[in-house]
Parts: sequence; C-alpha cells; structure tokens
Amino acid sequence: MTVVVGQTKDVGFQIGVSKTVPYPVETVWAYLTSAEGIAVWLGEGVRLGTEKGARYETAEGTVGEVRSFHDNERLRLTWRPRDWDHDTTMQVTVTDSDGRTVLRFHQEWLADGDERLRQREHWRAVLLEVLAGLSRGRSPG
Repeated sequence: MTVVVGQTKDVGFQIGVSKTVPYPVETVWAYLTSAEGIAVWLGEGVRLGTEKGARYETAEGTVGEVRSFHDNERLRLTWRPRDWDHDTTMQVTVTDSDGRTVLRFHQEWLADGDERLRQREHWRAVLLEVLAGLSRGRSPG
C-alpha cells in the first residue's frame, strides 16, 4: 500500500495547523467566537450558533452546520465553499499550555492531495490573521 501524505484510512485527506500563542485559553476563545474572530477564520457575515445542527452561511457562500461546541475547548463544524461538491469537517481547538494557548485548525474529508495543499496554505494564512487580531486587541497574559 502506498502511503500518501495527509491521507488517512478513516477521514480521507486531512490537514492541521497549530501555533502556541502567549494568551490564556479564555482570551483566545473569546476572540475566535467574537464577530471579528469568526469573520477571520470562518468568513464574513456569519452568526454562528452554539447548538448542534445550527446552520451557517458566509457572505462568500461557504455553508455548513455546527457539530459540537464546547466553550473554551473545541468547535467542530461542517465546511463547504460554494464551488465545492463535498462537505469537509473543520475543527478549531484551544488547549492550555502553562498559561499560553495551543490554537489548532484541523480539516478532514478533503478531496485529494491538491485540495489538502491548498487548504494547508489557507489555514496557515488564517492562523496568521487570527494572531494579528489577537495582538491588536489584547496584551499577552
């Protein structure tokens, strides 16, 4: 069997990006779930519900629904841009690391290796935008 980077037996192609940031979990979570933070990582125009099954649509036409929402821990949802023919699963997690936070974006069920590479670049750029937003609005600690 040929091993392909990013392909798994259970969830197809996947990608994850993470960064440890100098802010407490509650600060990072508050930003990620604010209108400004949601616009950065999910898309403009979204009012994201916290209940399982809550649907959303961005101004650009990305659609999905909340699968789980755990305050200060994890948000899992489906994610499908307007021009895609398949859903993916997106997860955002925050984990305490001695007063700092490990922030992670993870996406599963990508169509192929090319889509995985495009999404890796997308989530890396999103991560940088989230970090910029955090640094504009809050001082570390």
